[in-house]
Amino acid sequence: MVRVPLQRLLLPALRAHLARGKSILLLGPRQVGKTTLVQQLGAHASWSLLEAKLRQRYERDPDRLVLDVEAVAKKQPHPLIIIDEIQLVPDLMNAVQLLIDRHVAQFILTGSSARKLKHTGRVNLLPGRVVVLYLDPLSFEESQALDISLENRLMFGALPAILQESNPAYQDTDLESYVETYLEEEVRREALVRNLSAFGQFLELAAAQSGEIINLLKLSQEIGVAHSTISAYYQILEDCLIAKRIEPYIQTKTRRRLTQSPKYLFFDLGLRRVAAREGYPYPPTLLGKLFEQWVGLELLKRIHLYEPRAQLYFWRDHSGVEVDWVLKRHEQLIPIEVKWTEHPADADFRHLRVFMEEYGVKKAFIVCRTPVPYTQGEIEVIPWQALKNLWPAQVSS
Repeated sequence: MVRVPLQRLLLPALRAHLARGKSILLLGPRQVGKTTLVQQLGAHASWSLLEAKLRQRYERDPDRLVLDVEAVAKKQPHPLIIIDEIQLVPDLMNAVQLLIDRHVAQFILTGSSARKLKHTGRVNLLPGRVVVLYLDPLSFEESQALDISLENRLMFGALPAILQESNPAYQDTDLESYVETYLEEEVRREALVRNLSAFGQFLELAAAQSGEIINLLKLSQEIGVAHSTISAYYQILEDCLIAKRIEPYIQTKTRRRLTQSPKYLFFDLGLRRVAAREGYPYPPTLLGKLFEQWVGLELLKRIHLYEPRAQLYFWRDHSGVEVDWVLKRHEQLIPIEVKWTEHPADADFRHLRVFMEEYGVKKAFIVCRTPVPYTQGEIEVIPWQALKNLWPAQVSS
């Protein structure tokens, strides 16, 4: 396997926040490269709570962290300290706050789940003391040097170690390991899932239906658990950063009946495929659906990197008129259709025009496999490689 050095686009924001004296909570799913990224920042001490002895030590006595950091600070005033997977011992947050407030140290905390941090009332989330940032799998921009085909991106996703492995069999083996050791074991254990069989069925169905409008009642009937249980299972996937909930855009000027149910996107397409127990290569009939999800994930990555206040929606009315993605930034709506074609037909523009008329939007986009961008009226047709040009980069705040 040939490793190509990858420059993560979040690195400048991390450095900028550290330079102004802030501590950082960096969230992101497992294996997206959080540890590799933060190790580039020159910490004076780094502790991983994945190490059982260290984790058990702090579980027994969270205040021990104060003594350990003070020992480092005696050698290096106001050191930078990295603590990996902080959610494994959430009580450490109180000690971190004390050390920040006393100006003893600066911290980078990483976490692959927000569940224990969000749902335990006694956990201190350090309001105003840390900047919360998010790291996704590799964006197309970050992985462009790897020269990977679009079809392979749809099949194998964008986890750094997977994209840099050239053998498809090894890629699948590593993705299967992720599903078995993380999704099927650690997520269930952290969430205290009691009905393991039902959760396993749910995980497979949820992966297969990623990017589709959710029907909780149908899922509950297929799996044989309560409607509320399915809803709770999706909340587990959200909290553990495995799936992102995408809400429908439901404001309307003409009172047309709009879809109210959300979609969920698995954070990585390769992991989604393996969790859904799908093989490869994909039949051509599925590529359009996966391409739509890939574009949605790329938009989310850019939101996390540059404009966390922006929001991503989809839009659909009860007659079947729909727009794949609606980006809302600065109160401006940007409708985006995704087509698995090099030459969009006239019909591919129709739903965008309905949306534009409904909301008075002056510009819309079709993302497809066209070799060159062009415009048709107020709709721009752009190649998927140019997706980043939808809006300019800016340092996350």
